[in-house]
Amino acid sequence: MAVSIPADAHVKTKRSSSLALAWRRFLRRRWAVAAGIFILLELLIAVFAPLVAPYSPYYSDYAATYQKPGAKHLMGTDDLGRDVFSRVIYGARVSYAVGVLSQVVIVIIGLPIGAIAGLLGGWVDFVIMRVIDVLSSIPGLLLYILLMVALGGGSGNIYQAVGNIILAMSLTGWIGIARLVRGQVLSIKESDYVRASRSMGAKNTWIIKTHIMRNSLTPVVVSMTLGVPGAMFAEAGLSFLGLGISPPTPSWGQMIGVYQAYARAWPHLILYPAIFLAITMLFWIILGDGVRDALDPNIRM
Repeated sequence: MAVSIPADAHVKTKRSSSLALAWRRFLRRRWAVAAGIFILLELLIAVFAPLVAPYSPYYSDYAATYQKPGAKHLMGTDDLGRDVFSRVIYGARVSYAVGVLSQVVIVIIGLPIGAIAGLLGGWVDFVIMRVIDVLSSIPGLLLYILLMVALGGGSGNIYQAVGNIILAMSLTGWIGIARLVRGQVLSIKESDYVRASRSMGAKNTWIIKTHIMRNSLTPVVVSMTLGVPGAMFAEAGLSFLGLGISPPTPSWGQMIGVYQAYARAWPHLILYPAIFLAITMLFWIILGDGVRDALDPNIRM
């Protein structure tokens, strides 16, 4: 009795074996694994901040203002007697929300636009690329500042503030992903399996979903991983300028900006949020490098 094998069985098997190989290659990068563990732990701490933080980030103890790091307050207290350690933990929520969600939105916008431009070509590609060229000429930080001023920042609403920051970053942030995907599509669409799909009557939407996007995900994942620390830094810069997260909601950039005047007298107020921001960005970059090396078969490990 003949056994029928699904036509796409070998494709699924090949994809699963490629993922297993990439995972083994990633595990060989000890620094990347350590960075991934650190990021995962930091993310869990941010999610379960109410269970981890010893105090509420909004609780003020006016009898314990400007205390230096000690047993009761591991990172000291600020001018209102609030525990800096608790505020740093809650500040991670904002950084991770902006960093991860902004990259998700950027990929959702840039991936299909780049795929359409590269696959259709002609006047569609010309129009999309000219729009990208115009948007690329606008300085990113200046655009963020103008948009945050126009949107009014967060006006004390944390959800509105995070949404405004993600919106500002997404308006031009998708350009890099679109260009990356377009370059991938231009090389992929000339491959034999795409030509075979066309000869069998496959539509462009099916080709984009089945072949183009799946084979373009590797550089997109790497770009997304490396883009998270950039988004975190941009949020910190906006909050530092007073255009991002509004007090009393804690944010690493906001804490650095608010207490910069106290840097000499009470350095712990800006030292700890700055250290956590720098270390988090560094580990995201290390993780991105590890993911890139694991997904690139041309790199020997």
